[in-house]
Amino acid sequence: MNYANIKYCDIANGIGVRTTVFVSGCRLHCKGCFNAEAWSFSAGKPFDREVEDKVLESLRPSYVNGLSVLGGEPTEPENVAALAPFLERVRAELPEKDIWMYSGRTWEQLTGNGDHASPDMDRVLSCLDVLVDGPFVQELYDISLRFHGSSNQRLIDVPATLKAHADGTLSGANDVVEWVDDPVFSTHSM
Repeated sequence: MNYANIKYCDIANGIGVRTTVFVSGCRLHCKGCFNAEAWSFSAGKPFDREVEDKVLESLRPSYVNGLSVLGGEPTEPENVAALAPFLERVRAELPEKDIWMYSGRTWEQLTGNGDHASPDMDRVLSCLDVLVDGPFVQELYDISLRFHGSSNQRLIDVPATLKAHADGTLSGANDVVEWVDDPVFSTHSM
């Protein structure tokens, strides 16, 4: 897998200060994509062990909340195969840090009988705290949305969703538990 960019001390792609990895490669090509230069799988540089180590080091300070993974498209099969062991490593070495992932694909496409479900995708999902799912839709763009660009996208509380499906609280394949933002931000009032 290649990465197009890594932002250290990012505050735009999840709660608090984060390290954000932009993976290379995307077949979705959403109209209005903010990161079209990362569509090519050969864009950027190899995401090797040295880069992994640097990302983990950047996450260690107490002021860093966690890791965000964007693209390109992290859920492309080529990227999922590389991200699964990396995210498991982050989770094992830094369990106090949260992990967010942004995907142009939906929860339904990534789980169960979805067209991008796989054992590696299950491994990735088991490491996530929040999945921002769904394609960016230019016509649904809304500047007031926090941590997503268009109103069709959902912020999914992955651990709560996985638990609810496992214990039968959610029975439908399309049911998700949405992540709840701090009310001061979700209401735009103080």
